[in-house]
Amino acid sequence: MTETKKTASAAKTTKKAAPAKSAAKKAPKVSVKLNGATYATGKRKDSVARVYMVPGKGNIFVNETPMGEYFRRPVLQMIIAQPFAVTKRETAYDIHAFVLGGGLSGQAGAVKHGISKALEKAEPELRAALKAAGFLTRDSRVVERKHYGVRKARRSTQFSKR
Repeated sequence: MTETKKTASAAKTTKKAAPAKSAAKKAPKVSVKLNGATYATGKRKDSVARVYMVPGKGNIFVNETPMGEYFRRPVLQMIIAQPFAVTKRETAYDIHAFVLGGGLSGQAGAVKHGISKALEKAEPELRAALKAAGFLTRDSRVVERKHYGVRKARRSTQFSKR
């Protein structure tokens, strides 16, 4: 009877502990052949997008999935397509974007910023149109931090006179 208890306890001690999860997500590896691509980085809120632009038919891939599957809301798809609409280059380039951080809205803004910068690198004459539309300026607004003694960033507790 004591032998079974010993073997049971020995079996418990031989189990391996689960590996610790890393805190930061690693950037996805680029598996698509992107030789000769125009590269640009776009940022918005906490999102960072690495954008590769190659001559093509107008296909857009975000994290190796089609844009329509990754961004299901039509508003986000429209945001990403804006630089092409302004420059009238809807079917001139294929985009491969790799995005990390933030939410979907910030990611869409980061991809838009990256596409705009890549278009400017590829065709410098488009700079005036992109700059006039405001697509080359990095939107520096970020979430305000929570402050000490307050519920949220600005929300205070209700004042009570008595």
